[in-house]
Amino acid sequence: MQELTGSQRGRLAIREFKTIADALAIRGFYRPSGKFGKALEGCLRDLRPEIYGSMNDPKVVELKGLEYVIDRLPTGIENAEKVILTDEEQFEDTPFEKIEPLKRRRTCYKINEKEFCFIISRGLSEIYDILTHMAFLNIEAKKIHRRIQDDYGKPRIEWNKLEKNICAREDMACGDLDSALWNLSIILGRTYHETREVYTSFEKNRTDNKSNNGFFSLIYNLGKRIENERLCEDDSLVVYLTPSLMNIIGHQKYGKLWALNVQEKLQELGLQDRPVHVLSANLHSAVNVLYGYAGIQQAGRRETSEDLYQFFAGIKESSSDILEFAEKNGLYPIRDQSGTNIDCQIIDTAKLDGVALHPGLGIDMEAVQANKPVLLVMNYAFGAQAFEVMEKLLKPLEKEDGRVSFNIESISIMGKAGILSGDKGDIMLATAHVYEGSSDNYILENDLSAEDFDDNVDVYTGPMATVLGTSLQNRDVLEMFRQDWNAVGLEMEGGHYQKAISAAMIKGHIPKNIRTRYAYYASDNPLITGNTLAAGAMGQEGIKPTYTITKVILEKIFTAKKR
Repeated sequence: MQELTGSQRGRLAIREFKTIADALAIRGFYRPSGKFGKALEGCLRDLRPEIYGSMNDPKVVELKGLEYVIDRLPTGIENAEKVILTDEEQFEDTPFEKIEPLKRRRTCYKINEKEFCFIISRGLSEIYDILTHMAFLNIEAKKIHRRIQDDYGKPRIEWNKLEKNICAREDMACGDLDSALWNLSIILGRTYHETREVYTSFEKNRTDNKSNNGFFSLIYNLGKRIENERLCEDDSLVVYLTPSLMNIIGHQKYGKLWALNVQEKLQELGLQDRPVHVLSANLHSAVNVLYGYAGIQQAGRRETSEDLYQFFAGIKESSSDILEFAEKNGLYPIRDQSGTNIDCQIIDTAKLDGVALHPGLGIDMEAVQANKPVLLVMNYAFGAQAFEVMEKLLKPLEKEDGRVSFNIESISIMGKAGILSGDKGDIMLATAHVYEGSSDNYILENDLSAEDFDDNVDVYTGPMATVLGTSLQNRDVLEMFRQDWNAVGLEMEGGHYQKAISAAMIKGHIPKNIRTRYAYYASDNPLITGNTLAAGAMGQEGIKPTYTITKVILEKIFTAKKR
């Protein structure tokens, strides 16, 4: 039998993980420490995701991966004995605590200390994301548990000291903290400095955002949960996937509600006959580009930087003043009421007349006032959710008195992605999207080119790989995309957006020559050790590429002649 390559083994592991996850959604439950949980763990081990670094090393606990996962799960998840995934929002007028993780827009409820409920409103990608995180947590919990007892079956001195610190529930003095971190580093198999670095990050998020219960508590409770499961099977963690969860698969329940809210708002404002330009992006860059310069002057503050990107970095703390000004000059925020967690903004550029722009922008305001385009800025979707919301948005609005079609002239997708041939902050322009795990691929005519950007910006042009999840990638699979497909990067939404756009063209909802733009800035390079998403956010590094792409897209929108 021919031996599989690393890429083939990785792709097989991804496909197997997806198949098991889909089966569990039908089965309705599984135990992370049981047969199905071990099968998911086996897929993850075979895959060896770059983002989880030393996960497969039994001697050490993977700290950066642990931090990445905990930032995307609700506070206290390490104490859970029951986790429920459902599509039903049943928590109005209940005493249960609503929790949103620090770095993932998802709705969770804490029923009690041992029970958590996730409202799945973002489709299959969210299910895969949560199950991946739960599998990783269980792998690391079992590593920690192996350090509880010595070779004679007695509790180790280090574990007893950790338990004593947890029971004391007091802030430790500096010397005691150093001693406790040294002790914890022995349990984790990590150096003191590695342990202290992650402790500091956890502590900052615990105090600033209340997004975790602290590093000591996390490690202790992960190990203790496995110990309790060994002593009493009834205490084993169970993950339930409710029967109603299958209603979201293929029925686009939340996407329909979201699109209806947006379309009705456009009609309410009387903008249905104006040229509409859809922009998937964050909710600050377009506002700051169009309103930032005049907004801070209105607030009595002068930002004198002539450099465009230094200017945007300098007005970061003035967002409330800029938003207040913008809402008086054509900005209409739309808070999500559907459960998709995708807020939107409508910008009526007819009301930009007289609003001063930063002189570094190449926007012709006379052309803007002649065409009066409408910007519909929608926050980032999550994975396959992008297809649901875009497909419904591009469909005409059905009313009792007839159908309302919108004059959509362009669709622009700006996102962050992993880069395969460059560094953080570089820009990628898609020429196609290639789906991971299937033969689907979509060629596109991108209205953006490298010539649209400044010479001092590194731009990579080529296919983008649309992947199942950021936590389900390994080096061999990514190298295959780079070498076989000439892919320049990987992302989660672009292919799904493009699939929806193609469907809308076939159905006649939008013209076939509609302008589409896909630009991504690199948040990480997963092929470089220590440079994955688990290494942390971009911070100031992300300002220039974000506003570079926003500037180019807006200049394209405002200067393009109607097709």
